[in-house]
Amino acid sequence: MLTEFGKTFAFLLIAIIFVIVTVFFAKLIRPSRPTKEKLLTYECGENPIGSPWIKFNIRFYVVALIFLIFDVEVVLLVPWVMVYKELGIPGFIIGAIFLLLLALGMAYEWKKGDLEWVRSYAVPPIVKRPEVSQNLESSTSIPTTN
Repeated sequence: MLTEFGKTFAFLLIAIIFVIVTVFFAKLIRPSRPTKEKLLTYECGENPIGSPWIKFNIRFYVVALIFLIFDVEVVLLVPWVMVYKELGIPGFIIGAIFLLLLALGMAYEWKKGDLEWVRSYAVPPIVKRPEVSQNLESSTSIPTTN
């Protein structure tokens, strides 16, 4: 008889073989008529313009990561809220420490400015250039040919 690990291995092996055979069989029977339009990258109905390797603002990733971090922490709070009365004072203190760390993390992100979508940057001071002579004809002359 198979052990539990053997059953799991057999199930995974059968699943992998099934996927490989299905994809191979589909490739054999499907029609293949590639055209220029079919080979284009799909961009929601828009024609792709330029290189796909463009500089992307890192702020999108930062906002997504902050959302995931705080979302996971909120999910971890739900079980604690459901049973904190049975845990007594030590359970309440542990939850309060967790909430304090959550608040400190939020304050750090807020102070750092990562929660603001549009950041305001300090404008550098204007460097004054030396004055250019208003009368250019008298200071320099360009020889012309007649």
